[in-house]
Parts: sequence; C-alpha cells; structure tokens
Amino acid sequence: MALPVTSEALDDVRVLDLSEGVAGPFCTKLLAALGADVITVEAPGRGDRARSAPPFAGDEPHPELSGLFLYLNTGKRSVTLDLAQASGRAIAARLAAEWADIVIEDFAPGQLDAWGLGYEALAAAPPAARAGVIVVAGSGNGARGPDRGWPGAALAMGAHG
Repeated sequence: MALPVTSEALDDVRVLDLSEGVAGPFCTKLLAALGADVITVEAPGRGDRARSAPPFAGDEPHPELSGLFLYLNTGKRSVTLDLAQASGRAIAARLAAEWADIVIEDFAPGQLDAWGLGYEALAAAPPAARAGVIVVAGSGNGARGPDRGWPGAALAMGAHG
C-alpha cells in the first residue's frame, strides 16, 4: 500500500530566478514542480522575453497569452525589478542574501559581478539565518574562454555538436 505524499522533495528550497528565455526558466519550472518556492524577476515594461513568443492563446499576441511563457512559469511567483537601476539591484541582493537558497541567472558572463550580484558578492553577504547561497549561471558559450562574450543561440549550440 502506497503512503500518501505529504510534501515535495524541495519544499524547503527557495529559488530566485534571474533568467529569461527558455533554459533558465525551464530549470526553475522543474524546481517549482518538485516543491521549491520560486520567485522569477521580470524587467519592467516588457517582462520576460518569452512573453512575446508564440503560440498565443486564441492567436492573439499578448504578453499574458504566450503559451511558452505560461508553460515555463507554472508554479512560480514573480516580481518586477529593474536590475539596471541600483534600487532594483538592492532588492535582488536582499532577496538573494536573506531569502534564497539558489539564484539562477543567464546574463552575459560578468554582468552579475558588475552589478554586485555575482557569487562572490552574494557569498560575502552575512546570511540571515541561511546557510549561504548557490549561484547557477547559464551561458551559451561558457563564462570563460575565447567565445564567452558571444551570445548563445540554439542554432549555434547545435553546430558545436
């Protein structure tokens, strides 16, 4: 006889999602499906890039009707922060230091460091009753090496085979 499941594997895990597009949001979708509490950060005015991706419900292009966005963000909460502004970065840093167990990002290599939100800065922040933070950085061409500054794209990834 199977026992009823009363909790999910990641019930005690909190994830700050600074990614957009597909790879990072799909990762955090899986974490949310396993019980993690995920907050995704969207840019003001436009939101996540996936909001403009078809297909759209009823074939009506609208940021609230993108099938891709809705699929990738099931089970998540969201907040709008302008990470280009010091005030937005301060809120994100506080969320990362005082709330999150994991931060997932997919900016160009070095961008979070430049904003003071990279692993070194977050790990140095005094944890508020937390054990620390894990930063997962996804980049199409890696964080180091000769092609790190080039944006990643699915077509290029397939060509590297």
